[in-house]
Amino acid sequence: MQKIIKPLYRLIIFIILTVITQIGGIVYLFSLLINKIWKSKLRFKPILSFIVIYIFAVFLIVPFIAPIFGREKIKHSEKIKPTNYLTVLLNRNYVRPELNIMFANAEMQLKETDIGIRFLDANFPFINKFPLLPHLSHNDGKKVDISLIYENEKGEITNRQKSISGYGVFESPNFREYNQIEKCLNSGYFQYDYPKYMTLGTINKDLKFSQKGTKTLIDILLKNRDLGKLFIEPHLANRLNLNDSRIRYHGCRAVRHDDHIHIQLN
Repeated sequence: MQKIIKPLYRLIIFIILTVITQIGGIVYLFSLLINKIWKSKLRFKPILSFIVIYIFAVFLIVPFIAPIFGREKIKHSEKIKPTNYLTVLLNRNYVRPELNIMFANAEMQLKETDIGIRFLDANFPFINKFPLLPHLSHNDGKKVDISLIYENEKGEITNRQKSISGYGVFESPNFREYNQIEKCLNSGYFQYDYPKYMTLGTINKDLKFSQKGTKTLIDILLKNRDLGKLFIEPHLANRLNLNDSRIRYHGCRAVRHDDHIHIQLN
């Protein structure tokens, strides 16, 4: 029985790490090999060796191989940063160079404002069509999610968020607005609001959605010709008076987009 359980256990770990990080499964196998060679009786040796090799791969190997697949890390700057650094640690921050150019152009136009770009999940570094779960389409380097813009009680723009992950705290429709969420849920698309389980904790409950800040950011992004589509929940598109033909509804098979904005290249 032990001969069956141990390989099965390792296979499950390999699959989970691969699904979450793309490279984690390979790193795990490599760490097993290292542990066989490394005869130390150090406590927690398997975990320690995996962590060291994984961090080395994420920051010193993957960024140099990704361009072979047409992708690169999202470049950080004063105004462009991840909402949550787990995005970086899990290799979910890779895009095609055109997206970095788009962000750089947007940053120039945001220079005199307090608005920043806080990105969420983008794509894995390697291989088109490799799924970045739970997303349906983040598999070609062309997509990235961006946090909404919020303001504090004084009406000042802030780059803080309302959840640790950046997902799952919704700007729901008010009683006068069309409720696409309710329609999807009532039609049996139970997954539509599942990001509410992925907040990793809610924070900054004093913040409120900034219509002006979010609209400014979207209007600047729409100036870029390489932008192919922008997904945002219909009630927010109406509330912000967004009329560009590239603003689309993502459909009930996806998840609701009133906790983030999704943009993608042509």
